[in-house]
Amino acid sequence: AIVVVILLLFMGLRSGLIIGSILFITIMGTFIFMDMQNVTLERISLGALVIALGMLVDNAIVVTDGMKVKMEQGKDALTAAKEIVGQTGVPLLAATFVAIAAFASIGTSQDATGEYCRTLYSVILISLSLSWLTAVTVTPLFCKMFLRSKSGDDVGGKDPYGGLVFRAYKDFLSTSIRFRWITVAVVIVLFFAALTGFGYVKQSFFPDSTNPRFYVDFWFPEGTHIGETERQMARAEEYLLGMEGTENVSTFIGGGQIRFLLTYTPESAYHSFAQALVKVEDYRKIPAMTAKAQEELEEIFPDATIHTRVFILGPSTGGKIQLRISGPDTETVRRLGAAAQDILLDDPVTKGVRSEWRSKIKVLRPQMAENQARQAGIERPQVALAMETAVEGSTVGIYREKDELIPIVARSIEKERVSMDSLGAIQIWSQAAGKNIPMAQVVTDFSTEFEDPYIWRRDRTKMLKIHADPRVGLPSELFARVKPKIEMALGVDAEQMLGRKVDPEIWDANLIPVRYKGRLPLKDMPGYSMAWGGEEEDSAKANASLAKSVPIFFGLMVLIVLWLFNSIRKTAAIWLTVPLSIIGVTVGLLLFGQPFGFMSLLGLMSLAGMLIKNAIVLVDQIDLELAAGKPGFEAIVDSGVSRLIPVSMAALTTILGMVPLLKDAFFIAMAVTIMFGLLFATVLTLIVVPVLYAIFFKVPNPEREAASG
Repeated sequence: AIVVVILLLFMGLRSGLIIGSILFITIMGTFIFMDMQNVTLERISLGALVIALGMLVDNAIVVTDGMKVKMEQGKDALTAAKEIVGQTGVPLLAATFVAIAAFASIGTSQDATGEYCRTLYSVILISLSLSWLTAVTVTPLFCKMFLRSKSGDDVGGKDPYGGLVFRAYKDFLSTSIRFRWITVAVVIVLFFAALTGFGYVKQSFFPDSTNPRFYVDFWFPEGTHIGETERQMARAEEYLLGMEGTENVSTFIGGGQIRFLLTYTPESAYHSFAQALVKVEDYRKIPAMTAKAQEELEEIFPDATIHTRVFILGPSTGGKIQLRISGPDTETVRRLGAAAQDILLDDPVTKGVRSEWRSKIKVLRPQMAENQARQAGIERPQVALAMETAVEGSTVGIYREKDELIPIVARSIEKERVSMDSLGAIQIWSQAAGKNIPMAQVVTDFSTEFEDPYIWRRDRTKMLKIHADPRVGLPSELFARVKPKIEMALGVDAEQMLGRKVDPEIWDANLIPVRYKGRLPLKDMPGYSMAWGGEEEDSAKANASLAKSVPIFFGLMVLIVLWLFNSIRKTAAIWLTVPLSIIGVTVGLLLFGQPFGFMSLLGLMSLAGMLIKNAIVLVDQIDLELAAGKPGFEAIVDSGVSRLIPVSMAALTTILGMVPLLKDAFFIAMAVTIMFGLLFATVLTLIVVPVLYAIFFKVPNPEREAASG
């Protein structure tokens, strides 16, 4: 509705209805091909349709506006259609390919993030391709049917570009070209000011979801019996149900639930772990509710690690901040992990700090009397099996109850398995004696020891992973604080990181690079290393996956422009306007308080396609004006004036068409990036492209020509 209303207001009733009809046909055709390609309607594909809406009318606007001007000059509809489609068909096709290629990097990314966002590219590819096809076929047909050609006295009576807006733009553009170096200097100043301002933009990966649910992880001390975990969770349920705004609570004991949402990662099975899924009345209350629940549940359960979590719109694997420490010795790895955990816990903003190795647990370890055991024909596995059967129980059969298979477990009665004094009386089969004998005959003592309940490995090397999350603010802000402290405490090898000798006296946090690849060696500890995971790693992987394909497709975009114009100077004039989009992007993100994340990066990449598409239309018109015999200065100015409406309308429909996405948590950063980037860059494109064209082709000013003449 927004796009159609804009078209009606600025293009007139007939032209607006024609382009609106083309938009409707294109969208309906897109649905057909989406169904053929098994692209479902979900958040990503629907958002892609909204993003595409404004761009879908670009080609139709150029054809409709061109035919309208030709017909107002007295040409019949068929002649006007042949001329306009003949002049603009190939440039519009090239511009469309450029816009599609700008989104292709995400479509070919093999990362999990690329898979999550792949339908974005699929929808853009289908819809933009159809938009060009309908622009050069159905649009001329509708223009012939519904637009009237002028004839006789009506022809030439009124200048189609004689309006106030056209005259003001023509005067401003002429002045900018006359003072071209001042114009370039102003643009450069704006560009570097934007780069400076971009440093104040917050960083993020994916935003939180608007799902009206949050969940709370409860990590009780390792070794807690599952029955005790259940009793503790009854108290937690009572508290959560008593919170204002809670609708219901579902609790899972001993592990996470099945993956009911793509971005939900189930937790492994632990007797000491439980998870509460809380449904709320209004998702907007979730930040306040999670903050309150985190604080009060920590007071109710002081011996547990509490972690309130919200669903995010993107890949989710554990804590937002993760640290992996690898090495051969278990105790050393655990000691290094404890040092890192202490630093995380010292920061008042952290919550849910936990280690995947958990705390050590007490175990009973029988001390074998080797000689007696050999004489009795008893080995260690038999002792372990006898103790397991007596204390924990062993499965001796299966009972079938309709479609359920229930294990039959045999173990000693409770009074015989709760006292350590009775362990020596456990009967164990002796092959030599041919009968059961008391375990005390082959075991001298039962000692209590501590051991690691879980030892995880990565690439067959022992690896301890630590998770943490921020209570408030962005994970990137917490990460920026704790990263240098932890790396300093663990002794990261600065010389290997920086590739140069470092004086230990000046080794400080400022020397640590922001991003790196692979594991960092720990200084003076051969075989030990650390690596950052979580959101930092996910973002780096997603960006690295994009980085592999971005040069390919951006190179393809450059080649398309080169093929179209067969000119390096024209290609340079077009591409030099692309970085200018950062001016609007910086203003938009700071104004809306949005972080620059993965979706913002996609928006920035797609901006390149949109800007080049508009610039192609403008430069192509300059070539047409020059071919008609106009002087250089006049050709550039007249081309800008004639393309003011198509370029402005293409940008305006895209910008205002994205207004609904400002309410969507997933797309708002991308929408802001495209809207403000396109707004500022389009204004600059209508000025800078003609100015650069005049500079590169040394187009003289009219006053200088007159003076020299």
